[in-house]
Amino acid sequence: MNFIFISPQFPDCYRHFCQRLKENGVTVLGIGDCAYDLLHPELKEALTEYYRVNDMENYDEMLRAVAYFTFHYGKIDYLESNNEYWMEQDARLRQDFHITTGLQPEDMRKFKHKSAMKAYYAKASIPTARYHLLDNCEGALKFAHLVGYPIVAKPDNGVGAAGNMVLRSDEDVYRLCGMELDSQYILEEFVSGDVSAFDGIVNSKGEILFCANHVTTISIMDMVQKHGPMYYSVMQDVPWDMLEAGKAVLKAFGLKKRSFHLEFFRLTEAKEGLGNVGDIVGLEVNMRPAGGYTPDMINYASSADYYQLWADMICYDEAHHFYDGQRYFCAYIGRWDERNYRHTMDEIRARYGWRIKDCGRLKGILEGTMGDDFLIGVSSSAEERDEMIAYSLEEW
Repeated sequence: MNFIFISPQFPDCYRHFCQRLKENGVTVLGIGDCAYDLLHPELKEALTEYYRVNDMENYDEMLRAVAYFTFHYGKIDYLESNNEYWMEQDARLRQDFHITTGLQPEDMRKFKHKSAMKAYYAKASIPTARYHLLDNCEGALKFAHLVGYPIVAKPDNGVGAAGNMVLRSDEDVYRLCGMELDSQYILEEFVSGDVSAFDGIVNSKGEILFCANHVTTISIMDMVQKHGPMYYSVMQDVPWDMLEAGKAVLKAFGLKKRSFHLEFFRLTEAKEGLGNVGDIVGLEVNMRPAGGYTPDMINYASSADYYQLWADMICYDEAHHFYDGQRYFCAYIGRWDERNYRHTMDEIRARYGWRIKDCGRLKGILEGTMGDDFLIGVSSSAEERDEMIAYSLEEW
């Protein structure tokens, strides 16, 4: 089997996908813009060959890279980046080289446009916030007055929290309308709730091979834009209602043989038309692994190997590795340089010992978005997790 992995060096943990594919007997071919000498040694070992391009945004360069591998290795069975940013380019390359084992360009709208996702949540009987595609100030103000402030504005086809804004008044709407926006924006009524994500892997029949749940109980925009407290956690188990909602959404979208990251709100305030406190509301879908260090956190929480399970799905369409170890809560904690924390990183590591699974300095695109320093720790209970978070983020 020939597998082209696009940008296998980012994020750094993605080298594990390549390693597990190779261990399953796959010929793994990499395309990226990083110099070969700068690749992680484990990634070099996993790749049969690496093709460096100057600019991954240049489609002609990417086309030539895939053509080179096709000429030297024969038919390409899979092409994947597992990265939201490259999803549309991945689909175009698959179409041009007749690779049918992944999403195609015609699939992109429902998986990339937040407005298009609404219909599939509805098909799954999951309510979503009311929305309006920004056209002009008159339409935006009419929508805002209908649902009430605050409202959330974000790119309809966007990645993460980039470009997201909270509008709290008519003046904010006028300000948005006066901006030079480089993409279509969607306006949504504000929902008070914790962000609860359903992550996992499905096979060619749409069956879930593995799943997990991670929860963010504070505003992601406040964390990123205001450098407020930064933390989220993978739960010890997946709540039954989240599992049922996730299954329904996957079926509605018809997702097959792929990783998924489905986002929901769990309401912290009742909202007419959406539900009561504790109810689940649809947010958006991302048909790739959860970002940042979350795959590693899922492994720590589940005593599993997400990368191996994904490689098994690719190669065998089922899980060939099974895990039945201790299950934990796993927390990500980000710390900002400008905050005056009471406890040093060394003191935190000394206090929690083996429960700190990873820590260090954030680099690259994650720097300044998920903290400057980070810690990942496990705990046997929610109370222990909360104490670890509070101790790590306590300020003078």
